[in-house]
Amino acid sequence: MLGCYLNWRGSAAAAEPEASPATAASEFAPNAFIRIMPTGAVTIMAKNPEIGQGVKTSLPMIIAEELEVPWESVTIEQAGLDSALGAQFAGGSSGVTSNYDPLRKMGAAARMMLITAAAQTWNVPETECVAQQGAILHPPSNRRAGYGDLVAKAASVPVPDLKTVTLKDPKDFKILGRRIGGVDNRKIVTGQPLFGIDQVQPGMLYAVYERCPVFDGKFKSGNLDDIKKLDGVKDVFAMEGGQGGLPPGVAIVADSTWSAFKARKALSVVWDTGGKEGESSSSMAQQAADLGKGAPQKEVTSIGNADAAFASASKTVEAAYHYPYLAHATLEPQNCTALFKDGALEVWAPTQTPGSGQDAASKVLGIPKENITLHMTRIGGGFGRRLRNDYVAEAAAIAQKMPGTPIKVMWTREQDTQHDDYRTAAWHFLKGSVDAQGKLSAWTNHIVALGHNTTTYGEAEVRADEFPAAFAPNFHLGSSVISSNVPMGALRAPGANGNAFIFISFMDELAHAAGRDPLEFGLDVVSTSHPLPVQPNGRHGRPWDTGRIMGVMKLAAEKAGWPKKLPRGQGQGLGYYFSYGGHIAVVADVTVGRDGALRVNKLTAAADVGPIINMSGAENQVQGAMIDGLSAAWKQQITIDKGRVQQSNFHDYNLLRITDAPEVVEVHFIQGKNHPSGLGEPALPPTIPAICNAIFAATGKRIRSLPISQTDLSWT
Repeated sequence: MLGCYLNWRGSAAAAEPEASPATAASEFAPNAFIRIMPTGAVTIMAKNPEIGQGVKTSLPMIIAEELEVPWESVTIEQAGLDSALGAQFAGGSSGVTSNYDPLRKMGAAARMMLITAAAQTWNVPETECVAQQGAILHPPSNRRAGYGDLVAKAASVPVPDLKTVTLKDPKDFKILGRRIGGVDNRKIVTGQPLFGIDQVQPGMLYAVYERCPVFDGKFKSGNLDDIKKLDGVKDVFAMEGGQGGLPPGVAIVADSTWSAFKARKALSVVWDTGGKEGESSSSMAQQAADLGKGAPQKEVTSIGNADAAFASASKTVEAAYHYPYLAHATLEPQNCTALFKDGALEVWAPTQTPGSGQDAASKVLGIPKENITLHMTRIGGGFGRRLRNDYVAEAAAIAQKMPGTPIKVMWTREQDTQHDDYRTAAWHFLKGSVDAQGKLSAWTNHIVALGHNTTTYGEAEVRADEFPAAFAPNFHLGSSVISSNVPMGALRAPGANGNAFIFISFMDELAHAAGRDPLEFGLDVVSTSHPLPVQPNGRHGRPWDTGRIMGVMKLAAEKAGWPKKLPRGQGQGLGYYFSYGGHIAVVADVTVGRDGALRVNKLTAAADVGPIINMSGAENQVQGAMIDGLSAAWKQQITIDKGRVQQSNFHDYNLLRITDAPEVVEVHFIQGKNHPSGLGEPALPPTIPAICNAIFAATGKRIRSLPISQTDLSWT
């Protein structure tokens, strides 16, 4: 077997793989991703966690394309955590971006080795041989050898330098760009055990882990002895937590999930809350309002002279915007299965970051990472929640207490809602102006965000180079911090999911103040850049391309029939943004009844994310992101009172129901020669301002605070 590995330097870039000598000839395995058997059977490993973003299909498609095999003949296997595969994670819409070039080279190297094997077998020049649909052909002699026939010979061929492999011309692609259904689709609809919640091991017991409702609270006392006597309960014990992200809590181990859940309801605990019960959403809002009246605590960037521009402006607009805490609300609650035996741990986890999960378990148990085997299951919803591996830490710690017995930790929906890593809340106090020609002349923003002590939580930050910094001739950005005990984390399109709502909604306000069409005004702004210390970027530092953002704005508008002349109560709104490598614009068509009843009739998106890998998956991601954005904007929020989350389940944390989904969701792609980027996230941010701007067009009511449902939309 020939082996080579990816020496990854971080999440966004990869070094060239290195080769290893042959060790066997029963199969052809030129690298850790590909196996070809003498029968001709081809297996490709899916390296990254699958959370519905389609990488279990799209990444193997890249390899199969360059390997030159029919997609229908390929078997896909989900890899476990394996350093030979390089970085394995799901986040930042980086799966395709960071793997496209390396995986193409993996497939191409194997194809070239098979060509060499055939040429040596036939004693002909390699240049006379071609790969075609799982076989090597020699057209001059009309000879053909299937890949399986060449396994033994190919296994002895040296692995080529990956810097010199010949890649296919995209015009010759047979797989990439097609509509290909997810490799797990049939298994999903027939209920096969793909997900973490489905895992069953022989002799397995079931556990729940109860935490203090006030974050970081510790166990003082409780009726643990009474709980141990309940039917089905095997053990109950408190844990201090601390290592590997394990929080303090009480573990209940039982013979079934039902027994564990019933015992949890009977559990009565006295918690040490550490005096952290004073935090509330209302107190945060008041602090934000007070801070917003003063000067920012921190100056982020300043360009030109905003005050002078305001003094000479034709129109000025001031507005205060707010977006709330949000929960991830994954349909599959957090779970993990673990077996601790003979000083080693085996884990089955639906994690977005399996490497971090292994690290967490290692710290909790105090054993080397090499003693931990982690199997990646399919994930029933991640959206950033499963970047943190607290559920892995819980399962590992409980399993260590009961060696030799598999332990499956299951969260209730209530626990999942009340112990999330929440999308942070923020308040923005803005002032903008337009000049006599109707052009943007100045923009200032004082952000009041949540954080710990004096440090803003990262996903609430607005960087010095983020839109619209490069496009306002006079610009000032400052920030202040409210210290919070609420755990915060990344949620789909982190940072951009809140910032786009505010910035593009305020752009719409300025367009109307200037008496200009919002599309015309927006195109004018993004086409006129001004000097900045650094090039304007999107999240993750990927470069903004003015031509590409203008292209999607124009295409979305064209496909949506912008601008439509609509009666009162109906409106169109435009949103656009660049984040996580994707330039995307969305037009929303809405109807608002006189009673304020909102109906989003249609969402039209235009996306420029480079060449599409899988058209079916690409459309799914854009459509899903828009629906997700609509859901988050319309009815969802997490509120805090007495240091606790008030919402507990879907009855009071409202996900979008199918009856409220748009009748039409269109997606249009601009496919250029740029490097491909991911699609899981960038369509969500522009969807929210598109809907809010459409509501304004329909009713004249401006949405400056989310969720939309808190605003009375009725009109006369």
